[in-house]
Amino acid sequence: MKNSQQILRFIIIGTLNAFITALVVWLMMDVLHFNYIASNIAGYIAALLNNFFWSKFWIFQSGKGHYLPQALFFLLAFICAYGSQFIFLLWMVELLDWNEYVSQFIGLFIYGFVNFLMNKKITFHSKKQSSINCE
Repeated sequence: MKNSQQILRFIIIGTLNAFITALVVWLMMDVLHFNYIASNIAGYIAALLNNFFWSKFWIFQSGKGHYLPQALFFLLAFICAYGSQFIFLLWMVELLDWNEYVSQFIGLFIYGFVNFLMNKKITFHSKKQSSINCE
C-alpha cells in the first residue's frame, strides 16, 4: 500500500480517535469534574482500543494472526506516543500556563505523529514491505 493511502487512512482514523479522546476528556472534566490529567489518561485509553482494530485491519492491513506480538508493539508505540504528548501537555499547562483544552488539542498532533511512525516502522512492519523498500 502506498504511503499516501496509509497516511490518509491514518488521518481519518486519527480524527475519529481525536473525537473519542475529546469526548471522554470533555465528559470527565466538565460533567464528572475530574482533573485534566485523569481525563487525559482516560481519553487516550479509550481511543487506543479503537485505534488498534482500525490500524491492524484497515490502515496497515496487517490481516489475521500475530495478535499478541502486534498488540505488545502497539502498546509500546502507545506508551511512547502518549508519553511524548503527556510531557508536552504538562509543559504547556504547568510551565507555559496555556489553556488546558488548547494544550490537550495540540497534544493530539504530537501523539499522532509519534504513533504513526512507530506503528508503521515497528508494529505493522512486514518483511515483504522491507524487501520492496530496499530494492
